[in-house]
Amino acid sequence: MKTSKLLTVLLAVVLAVLLLTAAIAVPILCRPFYYAHIGPLRLVENTGWSEEQIKTAFNEMLDYCLGAETFSTGDLKWSQSGKDHFTDVRGLFLLDLRLLAASAIVLIALLIVERAAKVRAAPLLGRGPSFWAGAGLGGAFLTIGGLAALDFDRAFVIFHALFFPGKTNWLFDYRTDQIILILPEVFFRNCAILILAILIVGCAGFILFDLKRKRPPVV
Repeated sequence: MKTSKLLTVLLAVVLAVLLLTAAIAVPILCRPFYYAHIGPLRLVENTGWSEEQIKTAFNEMLDYCLGAETFSTGDLKWSQSGKDHFTDVRGLFLLDLRLLAASAIVLIALLIVERAAKVRAAPLLGRGPSFWAGAGLGGAFLTIGGLAALDFDRAFVIFHALFFPGKTNWLFDYRTDQIILILPEVFFRNCAILILAILIVGCAGFILFDLKRKRPPVV
């Protein structure tokens, strides 16, 4: 059977993109993850809104970020500047979900081509694509996570500077954009921790899969 180093590189990149976008999608799509913060963060007591009002505001905001045409935050006030920021967020969320779907489709296509053309991924330095996807992505995000853990506030600012360049509308005024009162920084920190945890587990799984996989001899 023929081997291809290009196929190895392509599979490694696609696997890394698939895992990264899937990890980011979890806190976006898993609304109970946010609901679980309402009690521990005492959002009802601190804001004076009911749990139902808080959930409605969050759900309507998230619906917009996931493609709904109308922006709303339930009973909470919002400004045009605040809406503009969530429009930017919407673009990033939808980009992530599209990349997730695209990487899954490309992975399936590569596996089909691999089988149909009777070609397999050639080991690079003795390791296969899942190893390099896990090692590369894991190493990068362990480094990023470690630096963010040292000063999350600064990391939070840098994140917004990178993904919303030249904009300051992410600095909400709670008097005009009340949704910021139900989105405390600790929630975003926990989202980052969740994403990092999923990445670590996924990368470890990729690496273990490669280490335990028996490689057929090259013919």
